[in-house]
Amino acid sequence: MDSQRNTWKRWMARVAFAAAAGLGTLGATAADAPIPIASFFANEDVAQVRLSPSGRFLALVVAQKTGRRVLAVVEVGGTKPPVVVASDPEADVRSFEWVNDERLVYNLIDFQSGGYEQDFGPGLFSVKRDGSQARQLLRVGWGGVTPGAAIIANVLTPDHGLLFVPTDGGNDVIVGQYQVNGERDVIGIIPKRLDVTTGRSRTMTTGYPDGAVDWVFDRHGEPRVLTANREGVSETFWRAPGEVAWRSLDKSPTNSRPWIPLAVDEAAHLFVTTGTGLARFDFAAGKPESEPIASTPGFDAWGGLIFDRGEGKRIVGLRVQTDAETTVWFDPEMKKLQALADARFPGRINRITCEDCLGKGALLVRSFSDRDPGTISIYRPENGEWTTIGRERRAIDPRQMATLDLHRIKARDGRDLPVWVTTPPGKAETPRPAVVLVHGGPWVRGTYWRWNEGAQFLASRGYVVIEPEYRGSTGFGRDHVQAGFKAWGTTMQDDVADAVRWAAAQGKIDGKRVCIAGGSYGGYATLMGAIRYPDLYRCGVAWIAVTDPRLLFEPMWRSDLSAEARQYTLPVLIGDPVKDAGMLKAAAPVERAGEITIPLLMAFGDRDQRVPIDHGKQMRAALQAAGRQPEYIVYAGEGHGWLKVENRIDFWTRVETFLAKNLN
Repeated sequence: MDSQRNTWKRWMARVAFAAAAGLGTLGATAADAPIPIASFFANEDVAQVRLSPSGRFLALVVAQKTGRRVLAVVEVGGTKPPVVVASDPEADVRSFEWVNDERLVYNLIDFQSGGYEQDFGPGLFSVKRDGSQARQLLRVGWGGVTPGAAIIANVLTPDHGLLFVPTDGGNDVIVGQYQVNGERDVIGIIPKRLDVTTGRSRTMTTGYPDGAVDWVFDRHGEPRVLTANREGVSETFWRAPGEVAWRSLDKSPTNSRPWIPLAVDEAAHLFVTTGTGLARFDFAAGKPESEPIASTPGFDAWGGLIFDRGEGKRIVGLRVQTDAETTVWFDPEMKKLQALADARFPGRINRITCEDCLGKGALLVRSFSDRDPGTISIYRPENGEWTTIGRERRAIDPRQMATLDLHRIKARDGRDLPVWVTTPPGKAETPRPAVVLVHGGPWVRGTYWRWNEGAQFLASRGYVVIEPEYRGSTGFGRDHVQAGFKAWGTTMQDDVADAVRWAAAQGKIDGKRVCIAGGSYGGYATLMGAIRYPDLYRCGVAWIAVTDPRLLFEPMWRSDLSAEARQYTLPVLIGDPVKDAGMLKAAAPVERAGEITIPLLMAFGDRDQRVPIDHGKQMRAALQAAGRQPEYIVYAGEGHGWLKVENRIDFWTRVETFLAKNLN
């Protein structure tokens, strides 16, 4: 037994560490030298790890010396070496799922190419855990990549994507065929059951309403809930086991739905998230139960239910996001296991993932913090043994990383304003210069307590990083989101300025040495910050930035915003292009380029579909016409962000130089 344990540990050390040996020099720096940029922006060494349904086998995506990501499988505690079951010199494994204990499905991406072509059609492949019987199930939409898999006669077209993997142990997965209109908008998703061993598929259900774009399935893969969008209204339907007809449960404006369906359990209970917590749906009353299962005051109760895949087939826990990820275990045995993991890895978030949670299967533990990207371990309850699988980013030394804290301050109008502060390690003799990093979206949450490459890189260069969760951000209650409606360039911008002034008043930063930066909406806020608060910021970095909100309403062939969003959603969130024309003009940086006096660094992807390159071209021309010449870079083949590692490194190298020039 000891020999078998040692073999298992030895093989796992090899697959997790030796597989990434080509990146090993990234962390080898002198004590007084800055941490290399590549340490922050290279792809992870260990990207994804999952246990099989029984907990007997482990699959993981790791980087090889070539830089390509492969999918490997090993028996937990076994004596045989890991088997690479999927690899290709021209593609990387992006993500995977276990279908059952014998088979997996995975899709592809090419991290050595730009992101534009890969926004659609990642394909789908199946393979046995020993690497045999590889099959291509869905064609890849961005190229002819076929990594050694047999192309079956009935392979589905790239307009399909994986929707759900049933947990009943069969050979089927659920894929969806995306219906598009003449403007390439997705107007419906048709679910199909696909046998991964034969490639045969069949449409699963009939008689459902048109416009179904969201589906919730039970553990057997049967559709139970769908949401259809039509003309700015979302309607949610339910179909109970044994029934044929779909019943409407709610019909509300898309921007103000009272609850969102989350999951269905074995007993056909529907669980939903509301503005106050997670609750079970009361079909008799036609609304969620008044007493929530869990609530998170001050935060949205978004999260995921944890089901035991063993004989119990029941809910054993709930994972939610407050300031940090939190797991609420309903089962006492799982509470004990969580306490065991927390004792072994103190001061961290220790996410336990299990399939046969209450049986004898292994447990997967991802331990991470604000300073540590993550370490993966296996715990085997049968013998109490821990095995380290690997670190997600071997080049990152947590001892060199910055700390992240959440503060609750008051905006100028009294609104609660969450603000994150990343503080470089070591004690500063004087207040440090700062970067206020504005998140994109804007209707998303900026961050939570975890390691973040952008903020950590900036902190490694000596900057305090301020990240406000300005009004309009999600994660902090519905009222906080709705307070940002039609507030681009006004109160949303004021929140960013208030966060900077608060940090300066607290002595956390040097208020005279602040740069504003961000991507997408964050890039927009950078430009408007330079316009609204020219004395607050010394410089600005804007990438993939919206420079004219009015362009978002135009049906450009390069834009991926749907007609539904342009006609019904954006007028509520940003403003009506006709009724609010004056407001939108005042909120357009391109119209006010002459008011910008601080140095700017701007970057765009030439194939961006969310913020087409027109935004960058027009803003650059407007600045030049006003006698201002920004630093300007366009990355060929990239979309809404930089997929190629070399582009990420190039961009952040430029940022480092720009900040050093303007903040010192």
